[in-house]
Amino acid sequence: MEIEEIKNNKKRFLPLLLLADEQESMIDRYLERGTFYILKDNGVKSVCVVTDEGEGVLELKNLATEPAFQRSGYGKALVDFLCRTYQSRYKILQVGTGEVKEGLAFYQKCGFSYSHRVEGFFLQYDHPIYDHGVLLRDMIYLRKYL
Repeated sequence: MEIEEIKNNKKRFLPLLLLADEQESMIDRYLERGTFYILKDNGVKSVCVVTDEGEGVLELKNLATEPAFQRSGYGKALVDFLCRTYQSRYKILQVGTGEVKEGLAFYQKCGFSYSHRVEGFFLQYDHPIYDHGVLLRDMIYLRKYL
């Protein structure tokens, strides 16, 4: 397993990024200002994008794993990598996600806990967003102290 930073032509991974954030214009809001990583293990298995939100906060904006390889530890490996890589430069790693038990459970297993909610966040999208059959409305923010 190898994790590599991608600095150029990040959009070549758009199909994978769209698994975690299904509207390209929303990805465009953070992709170029963010730091982009891929996890390779006989091919690209997962990707993530993190951004500096100021005041010691690093935000995980996108974390996606190829569907055939989900639940194989690749997402957790990326979260662990981010924690190790950024613990000397940031105090907090935060992530926003939909209010869906599967996603919340994943982040809780990675050591995140509830921080706050942004009401109506997913209503900004140009179409209804569903995750595991749940219509998303609010963004739930979770934080992990590094």
